Amino acid sequence: MNNLRETSLEYTPWPSNFVARYKSAKLWQESILGELLKPHLNKNKLAIIDDHIGWTYQELERNSDLLASTFLKMGLGQGDKVVVHLPNCCALFELLFALFKIGASPIMALPTHRYGEISYFCEFTQAKAYIGSAQLNEQVNDSVLNQLIDNKLIKFGYTFDFNENFISLNHELKSQTDDLELLNKVKVVPSNIALFQLSGGTTGVPKLIPRTHYDYLYSVIGSNKICNINQNSVYLAVLPVCHNFPMSSPGALGVFAAGGTLVLSNSGAPDNAFSLIEQYKVTISALVPPLAITWLSAFETRKNEKNCPDISSLQVLQVGGAKFSFEAAKRVEPILGCTLQQVFGMAEGLVNYTRLNDDVETILSTQGRPISEFDEIKILDDDDNLVLQGEIGHLLTRGPYTIRGYYKAAEHNLKAFTSDGFYRTGDLVRENENGYLIVEGRAKDQINKGGEKVAAEELENYLLSHSSVFDAAVVAMPDEYLGERICAFVIAKTQLCSPLKSIDLNKFLRSKQLAQFKYPDRFEIVKSFPKTKFGKVDKKALRIQISEKLNKLSAQLSQSSIAEKG
Repeated sequence: MNNLRETSLEYTPWPSNFVARYKSAKLWQESILGELLKPHLNKNKLAIIDDHIGWTYQELERNSDLLASTFLKMGLGQGDKVVVHLPNCCALFELLFALFKIGASPIMALPTHRYGEISYFCEFTQAKAYIGSAQLNEQVNDSVLNQLIDNKLIKFGYTFDFNENFISLNHELKSQTDDLELLNKVKVVPSNIALFQLSGGTTGVPKLIPRTHYDYLYSVIGSNKICNINQNSVYLAVLPVCHNFPMSSPGALGVFAAGGTLVLSNSGAPDNAFSLIEQYKVTISALVPPLAITWLSAFETRKNEKNCPDISSLQVLQVGGAKFSFEAAKRVEPILGCTLQQVFGMAEGLVNYTRLNDDVETILSTQGRPISEFDEIKILDDDDNLVLQGEIGHLLTRGPYTIRGYYKAAEHNLKAFTSDGFYRTGDLVRENENGYLIVEGRAKDQINKGGEKVAAEELENYLLSHSSVFDAAVVAMPDEYLGERICAFVIAKTQLCSPLKSIDLNKFLRSKQLAQFKYPDRFEIVKSFPKTKFGKVDKKALRIQISEKLNKLSAQLSQSSIAEKG
């Protein structure tokens, strides 16, 4: 029987024959993420540093052991879900390793998430605890914690900062005597869910992606080999590290697996980043395209100045999360003096890299090839037939670190996965003769706003709940900096006493407490939507419409500017 039809399961495991195949090939190891630090404990090596503190591998291991044993005594343990809502800080990894060790599964909320998303994660997974930090935003953090507890969505509300209303992990809990004997009795199975990443899905709130210790570790170790991560590597994380890209590709976990050093910052601003690269001799960092372009422009301006920071230690700059334009890509090596590595992946699994020794054309014009020879790729046309090599089609994948189904989403899984377990990524790609992928766009109804994925349906549902909105359609509009921004087309109800205004819609959406990146950048109040021959809203026509309008406005501004100068 196909696993996707097992609707009673919270998540879909790999079929037994695939498990045997991956174990036989030594892809899946009998280890868990909580053991990553152990090989490096005798080196007195700096493992992690943020804006406030730094810890050696011994200190990070000790701190996570203490926290893990404390959690056990508080009633957290195997199978419990914990919503983790922290910025880039040492405490995040103290917490994650503690949860890995006791068999609890962190749900990796993003710093930009607010009560709308957090409450859903808690309720949907029946999470036992929420762990936040005032570093995100003291007012927001208190509001989220208070609402979760008032609505009885969690049993425990923890914070890593002092807060009179909630249990502080840095004070009351960690002042207790640790009990490593209790911790040593916990046996976590590698096939268990290690953590939940979040999809950038097209259907409302994010789907939860269950990643096991088996598959996530394999992805991390495989990435390390490709990216040449070793004990001398110093990785600067400026993207929110709860994202899959800076967490595991190879990211923070890759650094720990290799015995390197992780430098954490909550600002990717060039001056801050360049200073950290110089101070800690950073060798590798990862960015989304808009931030990479900002770095390039900033350093190009400063590189001939006397006080220009020394970033010569930087060997590799990874760029992923969205397609990096050829023109921007070819500026990386001449300006920053490092190798560009393009990364194209997804939190559901498949990760593609250009290799560090690839020729220049491959690095600049492709988004890489998969980690593993066990990654299976199909590129299909609209009728699910294989396309010819070089033709554009829908990307499907199956492999040792690509999930077989979203968490508690049996109905959606029937659409997102084929009957034989291939994941329909929603990406439109073509493959060259060397097996490298070139990303051509998205087939799914999703906006990629500088690497942040926004589901059109989620925003449409919120807009439709407005008392003055008759219909809504959300589409991507082009943006030179972010790649795409969000445009919401709205039809107002006819019986309104006064016209519906963009400012009212914006105010209404903000009352829903969504992540900042999800709010529309533009509203278009229209009388009707174009329709397809099947009577559905023609979003392709809407995308063309807004693109043409923006081009026209840009041309008018240019002509006006020329006239003023004349």
